Amino acid sequence: MSNFKFQLNDTVKITASGETGTIKSRAEHTTGTNNYRIHYKAADGRAVEAWWDECDLASDLSSEDVQF
Repeated sequence: MSNFKFQLNDTVKITASGETGTIKSRAEHTTGTNNYRIHYKAADGRAVEAWWDECDLASDLSSEDVQF
């Protein structure tokens, strides 16, 4: 049974920066926290994909604001 907080294609907010993006993949581990690969637009306008820990993400209900 999976214990992921977020689903694939969910829109999430990166809490440290306020940037929002879409979950493209995720990883679970026997020890440690779940990780998510997020595709998002960085503050400087670049398209970025990066892995983030589950604790660094929050649900973003304003997904209409996300543009790539």
